[in-house]
Amino acid sequence: MTTTQPISLTSGAIKQLLRIKDEQQISGDHGLRIGVKGGGCSGFTYVLGFDKKNESDDEYEIEGLKVFMEKSHAIYLLGMEVDWVEGLDNRGFTFNNPNASSTCGCGTSFSA
Repeated sequence: MTTTQPISLTSGAIKQLLRIKDEQQISGDHGLRIGVKGGGCSGFTYVLGFDKKNESDDEYEIEGLKVFMEKSHAIYLLGMEVDWVEGLDNRGFTFNNPNASSTCGCGTSFSA
């Protein structure tokens, strides 16, 4: 397990992720996968969900939550903060990524 965390999770995001993990009865061998994939209106979209660890993953622990990230994705995500927003007009996870050169209105697509 790597000790330096390339991303951060706010307390609101951690609370929501632990709630989802409990409600969905996700087993202990799963962790939170954070990554990117090609697509979206700006070139990349974020990946966020529970998954099993792959050989190409680095593993981190944030506030007791296992986090998996494919090694090659770190250049796109280094320094990113994941938050949970709950408001009248917006509810869900948000991604504050200092590596994004542009984003789109959906908040889940970016270019680097």
